[in-house]
Amino acid sequence: MKILIVNGPNLNLLGTREPEIYGTTSMEDELSNLQHKFPDHQITYYQSNVEGEIINRIQEDDFGALVINPGAFTHYSYAIADCLKNISKPKIEVHISNIYKREEFRQKSVTAANTDGVLSGFGLKGYELAILSFGK
Repeated sequence: MKILIVNGPNLNLLGTREPEIYGTTSMEDELSNLQHKFPDHQITYYQSNVEGEIINRIQEDDFGALVINPGAFTHYSYAIADCLKNISKPKIEVHISNIYKREEFRQKSVTAANTDGVLSGFGLKGYELAILSFGK
């Protein structure tokens, strides 16, 4: 299965950004780890700090399942929410930190209702758990 992982704003800084919250592993290292753990899947990765670029990438529709961490867009991007609503493929929303233990504004996801499930607070392991949810 071809799986697309999409990360939103500031997640290009994983490994150095607030390591007490997000850890010290870069997304590039995590992607390598995922590709090693799931050799039967073709895992591709896309990150952007720009809302429209994320929507454009998802609308390319060249994947069988989607793992998305919208970052801050989680809390206010109705445009990404609408995009996800129009994707009929399996899709899981992932958050590295437990958004329900963070600031009040971070505790609401406007995108989650348009995904099949949400993983929050498992660190980078959330990406692995999302891929496992897709099966073989």
